[in-house]
Amino acid sequence: MAFTRLRVAVFVDGCYWHGCPLHATQSKTNADWWRSKIEANRQRDADTNRALTEGSWLVIRIWEHQSPVEAAAEIERIVARRVNDIGAASSR
Repeated sequence: MAFTRLRVAVFVDGCYWHGCPLHATQSKTNADWWRSKIEANRQRDADTNRALTEGSWLVIRIWEHQSPVEAAAEIERIVARRVNDIGAASSR
């Protein structure tokens, strides 16, 4: 999800695919390949975060295990703060 005018990008990362520290599991079949695949996903996430941040975007990452209500509240709080920050900066 992207709030383009505010430059806020929201990602919902799957616990397995992105190596959640709480819920990630190791595959018993083809374990080395999957470990490499998930590490590549994590590296791509870090590269994406870096590129967006360098472009003045704010990145929010939500884990799939998070409560949708709590995740929405977190996003709402961060976006509202961004609106306030941008409004304060433009009124200077």
